[in-house]
Amino acid sequence: MALKHKLAEWLKRYLPAEVLSTLVTLLAAWLAHKQGGSVLAVALISTWSGNITYFGYILIADILRSVAAVKKAGEKYTLASATVNLRSLVIEFGLAEALDSLLIRPLVMYYVPYMLSDFNTGIIVAKLSADVIFYIPAIIGYEMNKKYLKKAA
Repeated sequence: MALKHKLAEWLKRYLPAEVLSTLVTLLAAWLAHKQGGSVLAVALISTWSGNITYFGYILIADILRSVAAVKKAGEKYTLASATVNLRSLVIEFGLAEALDSLLIRPLVMYYVPYMLSDFNTGIIVAKLSADVIFYIPAIIGYEMNKKYLKKAA
């Protein structure tokens, strides 16, 4: 498959979740900062708020696609189908998320605003920098999942 088609596929999969997650991340960072939260609290709150939003969106979208597919096949969405959806999510994002949530994103969300001496710009630059690092293993996981593992029908 041509790179152009892959990019379009990846954008279709990740962009809506990314846009929503970005809005939530920025809102959470702003609210935590305005409430007098420490830089560490802002970094952690914005990281986890964005992550919950991102993965919640992806999981719900995957489940809705699976439900539609099994309904079209005249079957029911079962616990086994849900297990496949969850397994696929872990394979696609497990390594990327572990690195991102536990190390990379909190560090850049903590240090970049400080280094740039501008909280708002720093949060945006930090988020975008962490996203670039996150998507490398995530896309590898997505492609491996599609190629080697059965998706939920």
